[in-house]
Amino acid sequence: MEEIRKKTIKGIKIRSLNLIMLSVSCILYILLICTTIQSMRRYDNMVSTTNQHIACEEIISLVANGSNYLTEQVRLYTMTFDTKHLDNYFTEAYTTRRRDTALEKLKEYHTDGSVYAYLSSALENSNQLMEHEIYAMKLISTAQKQDTAALHENIQNMALQTADQNLSAEEMTEKARDLVFGPDYQAAKADIMDDIDYFVDSVIEHTQQNQTESSLVLKRSLVRQQVLISILFVENLIIFFLIIRLIINPLQVYVKNIKEDKRLEFVGSYEFKYLALTYNNIFELNAANELSLRHQAEHDPLTGLINRGAFEHLRQLFAAKQSPLAFLIVDVDKFKQVNDGYGHEMGDRALQKVAHLLEDSFRSTDFPARIGGDEFAVILTDLTANPKDLVLSKINAINRTLQNPSDDLPALSLSVGGAYSEVGFTDDLYKKADAALYQVKENGRCRFYDEASDHIE
Repeated sequence: MEEIRKKTIKGIKIRSLNLIMLSVSCILYILLICTTIQSMRRYDNMVSTTNQHIACEEIISLVANGSNYLTEQVRLYTMTFDTKHLDNYFTEAYTTRRRDTALEKLKEYHTDGSVYAYLSSALENSNQLMEHEIYAMKLISTAQKQDTAALHENIQNMALQTADQNLSAEEMTEKARDLVFGPDYQAAKADIMDDIDYFVDSVIEHTQQNQTESSLVLKRSLVRQQVLISILFVENLIIFFLIIRLIINPLQVYVKNIKEDKRLEFVGSYEFKYLALTYNNIFELNAANELSLRHQAEHDPLTGLINRGAFEHLRQLFAAKQSPLAFLIVDVDKFKQVNDGYGHEMGDRALQKVAHLLEDSFRSTDFPARIGGDEFAVILTDLTANPKDLVLSKINAINRTLQNPSDDLPALSLSVGGAYSEVGFTDDLYKKADAALYQVKENGRCRFYDEASDHIE
């Protein structure tokens, strides 16, 4: 039966709830970590794109500055005829090589072929323009009759066209200047700058597109993070609420029940309800055992009446109460003869019969007790007057029953001494009742102690 009751217990199991909450938390934390990693990657991508844009601007600057530097040096040479400008020109073209360095760096930052093609085209056009610049420098060096051996090999190897060989020094100088300052040269420089501008526009477009995509993904990741954090916060609130409802509140209730010595209420989780059921079973068993032990401690095992110890406790209780009561001492006449003549078993049955008659004859508010071997006592409470006449009639009725037995027990009689008190169980009440009993001993009668004349009636 107990096992059936335990199986029918319903409630949330803390272990199951803990596993569920732990699983949900792990999933949420994993998702949060994945989202955070994604956000970090997008952030790194945005930083990388920005750095790439900055690098591309540096590359553009290298190409433009390199190309413009060459133009500047060749023009200065055509105007001043100073060969140091030739040295600067070829140092930039073949040693410093800012334009070529820019393309090499571009390969590190860009994989977009179309973007790379714009800068390659600008460099190719710049290289083609170098042919005109070197030819112009050849014309100037020839017109100035400079030492050819001291010039750069590119100038040495550059051959003048047949028509230009017959030009005068002034004409050669004029043509050289026209080659680096004329409209064709300016158009070629414009084409180079257009390619650079296209490259700049492509880089800016690529950067903006990449940053837009990264920012959108980063924004979505941040939104997911906010959602996951909110869910974790709500989950923590739910866990906090469940802990209070399923654990803390039941513990408080159980502590209160235990302090008040009550059965535990069925509250909280499955485990607490199971605990309450087990505790209540033990509580009921202990209560039953305590009641049984108390009954055994307070009652005579033979007759079932209260024993001497309980009787003494009642004396003290009614002594403090100071309300009207009567006290009877009841003695079974010639009980020793019955016990010796018929045996102890018959004597025990006789005592049980007397106890039964005393218990049936008096009220539930009265207290019959066995205070010795064949000696009984009765405390009568809730009295308004001396009950000696009523007690006499009851004892006479009991004696008639005992003297005319309907069973196999021998005829018996009771001698009763009584005393009445209006102020509770006084110290001399027992003596007065005992004195009254002494006067009627072995006569099967009942007498009360008379307070007014200080004698027995």
